[in-house]
Amino acid sequence: MAIVAGIDSSTGRTRIVACDTGTGAVLRSGKAPHPVPEGAATRAGEADPQVWLHSLGDAATGGLLEGVRAIGVSAQQHGMIGLDAGGVLVRPAILWNDPRSSGAAAALVDEFGGPAAWTAAIGAVPGPTYTIAKLRWLAEFEPANARRVAEVLLPHDWLVWQLLGHPKRRTTDRGDASGTGYWSPITGEYRQDLVELALGHQLKVPDVLGPAEPAGHTPEGLLISAGTGDNMAAALGLGLRPGDAAVSLGSSGTIFAVHEQAVVDATGLVSSFADATGRHLPMVATLNAAQVLRSTAALLGVDLEGLSELALQSSPGAYGMVLLPYLDGERTPALPHAAGTLTGMRAESMTPQHLARAAVEGMLCNLADALDVLRARGVEVRRVFLLGAAGRLPAVRQIAPLLFGVPVVVPPPGAHAARGAARQAAWALAGTPEPPHWELPETVTVTPDPEQDLPVGAAVRQQFRATREQIHPETAG
Repeated sequence: MAIVAGIDSSTGRTRIVACDTGTGAVLRSGKAPHPVPEGAATRAGEADPQVWLHSLGDAATGGLLEGVRAIGVSAQQHGMIGLDAGGVLVRPAILWNDPRSSGAAAALVDEFGGPAAWTAAIGAVPGPTYTIAKLRWLAEFEPANARRVAEVLLPHDWLVWQLLGHPKRRTTDRGDASGTGYWSPITGEYRQDLVELALGHQLKVPDVLGPAEPAGHTPEGLLISAGTGDNMAAALGLGLRPGDAAVSLGSSGTIFAVHEQAVVDATGLVSSFADATGRHLPMVATLNAAQVLRSTAALLGVDLEGLSELALQSSPGAYGMVLLPYLDGERTPALPHAAGTLTGMRAESMTPQHLARAAVEGMLCNLADALDVLRARGVEVRRVFLLGAAGRLPAVRQIAPLLFGVPVVVPPPGAHAARGAARQAAWALAGTPEPPHWELPETVTVTPDPEQDLPVGAAVRQQFRATREQIHPETAG
């Protein structure tokens, strides 16, 4: 038995798992928050990359990496770590969740010819999270720093570089590179013209490694795999294959699927990322997901488990009550200035049970609409993995298969991105054409009955669609 490790460095913490290469069983695990240096001058949305190394060291205590032969690294996507010509950090890293580059992103979209031009070039319309938008912000507001920046690494690139002992060669992978805004998953090439449009000059860029290609070896001889972004690593950890989609229920919703080709969507609703296996990971997002349930639970004076219990006391269609869950506007569909709407209120329907059911159905119908955006672009969805704590609520788990129209897999909570990084390390260690087959233990699969459940789900979705098109006629068609 060989042992490999996966590291996932998220916005706030590091998780590490050590896994058996044959089965994927997690043998040991650890986690640690990212420390805040005393007297730190960084603002929210920024970080000194050194804290990620400190966190990694804290998470790896207790012999966690003992006997490990290879390591994979997953990290938050879209960050910007600017280095000068000597490899010295120019300024603190700007993270994916920093909102300062909203105006820069909008300006770049306009300057390059609009959403259709961007999707043809890189498969996506760059938003504020993208690295390229941060480059434009830097050029506009910190021009002296912008002139010093000679190369940019993403968080996982930087961690791999550190583990390898600062070699001259910098590396990345297709998945993380596809979130920069200047590497195209369509052509597999960098777009230095877009870098220059954003920053004012071109950059030295990392080599893009193949899925099973090692980045190198540490001074101690440990193999380091290519690494990848967190969503790509999660897909690898879950074992997603073509035909599988993941619906992640955070406050907002993230929906991605494994697909053989890049998806070019001129509307910009779909972002066509690459995955960590040589395939693609088209993604759509909603602004509203689990927060809809939390807000409704607070209104009813219950917790999420109480909301779930109430929803299951109602019936499909919530007695005619429909909640359009656009509490923060919406991205998919494109309704940035919308608000939530509750309709169908009658004396007999205005009960906590029906409102709870309408909240769950409204959230899931909105996510089902987003899944349909992928389907309409040729992405096959035969199975959905439901991620996040809200996905494990009994009401969500029971209702989702009716509305998604396919079996729903609910995996146990776990460090899926770290496990995916470990699986990539095992793949690089083995050198095989495909990654090792690792079973995902303790999953629950709920399959809708095609004769009973699917017609009910279709009726609920039609009720939701009719209400949406009446209130927001621009979404019809």
